[in-house]
Amino acid sequence: MAANIHVVPAGNEWAVEAAGGGDRTMYFSQEEAIKAGTERAKRDKVELLIHGRDGQIRERNSFGHDPRNVKG
Repeated sequence: MAANIHVVPAGNEWAVEAAGGGDRTMYFSQEEAIKAGTERAKRDKVELLIHGRDGQIRERNSFGHDPRNVKG
């Protein structure tokens, strides 16, 4: 199963990385990192988690099979 994708601050830049570390790609702007992370999450059918400068998750998007059975 593929790991969720995180967009995280990395110094003055932003990085896209898979949950659990390892595979990390650096980008100059947060916008570029979000775009790349979204493409990767869609391809892998996983969740994208976007962190703020404080490290807290500020947004999440699911591109996979949601485990919950939600009506509506």
